[in-house]
Amino acid sequence: MKPVTKRPESLVDIPTHYCPGCGHSVVHRLVAEVMDELDIRKRTICIAPVGCAVFADKYFNCDAIQGPHGRGPAIATGIKRSKPDTIVFSYQGDGDLASIGMAEIVHAAARGENITVIFINNTIYGMTGGQMAPTTLVGQVATTAPKGRNEKLQGNPINVSEMLSQLKSAKYIERVSVDTPQNVMNAKKAIKKAFQNQIDGVGFSFVEVLSICPTNWGVEPLKALEFLREKMMPQYPLGVFKDEGKKQEGK
Repeated sequence: MKPVTKRPESLVDIPTHYCPGCGHSVVHRLVAEVMDELDIRKRTICIAPVGCAVFADKYFNCDAIQGPHGRGPAIATGIKRSKPDTIVFSYQGDGDLASIGMAEIVHAAARGENITVIFINNTIYGMTGGQMAPTTLVGQVATTAPKGRNEKLQGNPINVSEMLSQLKSAKYIERVSVDTPQNVMNAKKAIKKAFQNQIDGVGFSFVEVLSICPTNWGVEPLKALEFLREKMMPQYPLGVFKDEGKKQEGK
């Protein structure tokens, strides 16, 4: 039987370490397919995060750097400014980007750096054991919030896409999900646009991807998908928050 699909050239042919149901592997494939389709693999540099995607540098078949926790946008800035012909993307989780890396992402967006950022939001710290993240929902249980996030004690979750969209120099901000086949296809379109923007010199492009973490949520994958749709999406609605595709002079 003739195969209808194959492994993207931009993915290394090895097993990943991700838990069953985790969205990282889906997003990895989407990024790899986009790199193949845009024919940019040989000039692409990935910035791997500290977190569940810590081994992204082993999975993407391109040059990669792993930097300190949260510093992906700063590293991407340095690479892009010193080697402007490269395509640079920072791949980050919500603990990495929205906590220790918050200053990095805000200032990269404020400067309008011509980089691409892929942000995985599963509302929890994954690799380190399920602690409350800046994106954890009010009432959601975490190891550091065993009774659920308390609005009066720990504040409200941070909507990163909405926040970054207020910065003048940020050019493209979209939130997508990988919970259904249709949403996976939409996520790929957003990721492809974010990379194409960089190729065209548009400026800072940011794609937030809603994902699930069955392991640290303590539920089966199908129940986790229900939680994403019923609880996460009302807090983090899908959509384009900013799209200014005009090419910047000198970028």
